[in-house]
Amino acid sequence: MLQPYCPSLTAYKRLQTKEVKIGDLLLGNGNPIRIQTMTTTDTMDTAATVAQTIRCIEAGAELVRITAPSKKEAENLLVIKNELRRQGYTTPLVADIHFTPNAAEIAARLIEKVRVNPGNYVDKKKFDLIEYTDAQYEEEIDRIRERFTPLVRICKEYGTAMRIGTNHGSLSDRIMSRYGDTAIGMVESAMEFLRIARYENYHQTILSMKSSNPQVMVQAYRLLIQKMDEEFGECYPLHLGVTEAGDGEDGRIKSAIGIGTLLEDGIGDTIRVSLTEDPEFEIPVCRDIVKRYSGRETHEPIQPLNTPERIALPYSPFEYKRRITTEVENIGGSQVPVVVADLSKTSKIAPGDLRAIGYSYDEPSDKWNISDGAADYIYTGGSLPDFALPGTLRVICDEAAWTLTDKKQHYPLLDSRQYLNSQYEQLHFVLADAGDEWTTLLQVAAKAQEDRNVVLCIKSSNRHAMPSVRRLITELMQQQVKCPVILTVSSIDQTVDEQLIHLATEAGGLLLDGMGDGIWLKNEAAHLQNAQVSGRTYLEVTNNEQFLNNTAFSVLQATRTRISKTEYISCPSCGRTLFDLQETTALIRSATSHLKGVKIAIMGCIVNGPGEMADADFGYVGSGPGKITLYKSKEVVKRNVPSEIAVAELIQLLKDNEAWIEPTV
Repeated sequence: MLQPYCPSLTAYKRLQTKEVKIGDLLLGNGNPIRIQTMTTTDTMDTAATVAQTIRCIEAGAELVRITAPSKKEAENLLVIKNELRRQGYTTPLVADIHFTPNAAEIAARLIEKVRVNPGNYVDKKKFDLIEYTDAQYEEEIDRIRERFTPLVRICKEYGTAMRIGTNHGSLSDRIMSRYGDTAIGMVESAMEFLRIARYENYHQTILSMKSSNPQVMVQAYRLLIQKMDEEFGECYPLHLGVTEAGDGEDGRIKSAIGIGTLLEDGIGDTIRVSLTEDPEFEIPVCRDIVKRYSGRETHEPIQPLNTPERIALPYSPFEYKRRITTEVENIGGSQVPVVVADLSKTSKIAPGDLRAIGYSYDEPSDKWNISDGAADYIYTGGSLPDFALPGTLRVICDEAAWTLTDKKQHYPLLDSRQYLNSQYEQLHFVLADAGDEWTTLLQVAAKAQEDRNVVLCIKSSNRHAMPSVRRLITELMQQQVKCPVILTVSSIDQTVDEQLIHLATEAGGLLLDGMGDGIWLKNEAAHLQNAQVSGRTYLEVTNNEQFLNNTAFSVLQATRTRISKTEYISCPSCGRTLFDLQETTALIRSATSHLKGVKIAIMGCIVNGPGEMADADFGYVGSGPGKITLYKSKEVVKRNVPSEIAVAELIQLLKDNEAWIEPTV
């Protein structure tokens, strides 16, 4: 398959996009990657919205979005804008529009940018499967053109920018009937609106393809770039984001995987991290993501796949298919990716040290309790545990130490040069650096092609690390080398936030493309600082081994490659939200976090649910002040449940559908 979605897979180059002017802010066309967020206050509460907008601006937001669900909120945007200008703030504002074209047309005359969602701007989603003839489909497009064109003309007249923002969960019935619940359906939903804008010779347009599933999100952006290039010969700026990412570590990891995977390939002109937290707390995360690409152009060259920039790939970047590998013990083949915990910095490993990686020893019964988030392997370096290990846990150690073991549950780790001069008949691991001399790597690949017992642990010393690892794995695929690969990522960043972003991006981006049969995360714990904003610690690490182990399992969960816990799809709140999202999310999480594999969506209003819940199993959606509607998949089960009893009713719904198990103490 030809690689058609980014400037280069081996050199860091920004995707060339059209330049869009938003007030005094220039976006696209090589301008800096812009950072933005969205307020959570009631838009009619001018003082609160102004105050929160100022906090966001002072935290570093270059654009601030405010919801305008009806005409009155749209009109009040001018009051908010004037007060901000009076106080000396000139940051552009964006009106967030969903079901109300008349509100969009008002807002477009008053502020710098409007965002419309093509899934619900004209269409209404009823979850009906309707078979459209080609003629009926064209009639629907004509109806969209008639309703959308006035907004385009207003934006053109007033110099207002526009984002056409597709959301995976709010595709219209019309799109769903023809394309299904797919990434290409997301692309076509936006392209219909973009074609209308281009027909009117209006080009101040930004596009987004948001999903709560990073895999779908990444595929949709790649397809959109391909489609724009094929149809127009040019690309419009792209706004990146994982919608309903959630809170805490999981929200940051999911956002980093989706956004970072694209930024690694030079894709993206503005980003927003959608966390179920106060909006000003999103900004430091955005800044940590973006700063990774400052000066990236100076990285050491990666061995090119071949001369042309558009090259033949042995995999499709538009759909998930795991790389075919040989099964070696419990690694590769159809096995879920393994987790390697690094305990090499623990001088003498004791049974208590394994608690941080999911194993707790009960002395009276002489038994190990093993959690769903228990590591499969530990790396001990040159030392060895001197106690009986849990039966499911295996040890990787340096070759010199391995020679001293009884070999049971122990496996040697070699570097590339040791490997080229050795022969093993049992499982062995090779740590290969994708930034190493290419001739050496080709020799390792050639030997691994015939070796049925080797697992490659691939890291990279190249600054453009993830693409260099991808380059090496692509070479393995082209050479039909089918040994399993463990993705080995190290971070020396200073804060918890930075390390989460680094580890999640560089491992997660590869897992999304089906590359990786395991994950081994490492860091410099001495460098690690608890992240703070405005004096508040919002991510805290007390045990480094536990932090790395939890991060590894969270990355696998976010990429849907290994499910080990409950998944929460939680919207970031806005002025439409009908209950305290942060408090409610914490309450639901505390009651349901033991339900492995269950996906629960927590949505503040009908705009973000049921549509935005996408593939959630159960949904908790605000339907009015103090009222909650409960869903099973996309079907309403109970309406207008008082919020005081709604969590208990959700638990009962889980029980009724045999999705509940009693928590263990």
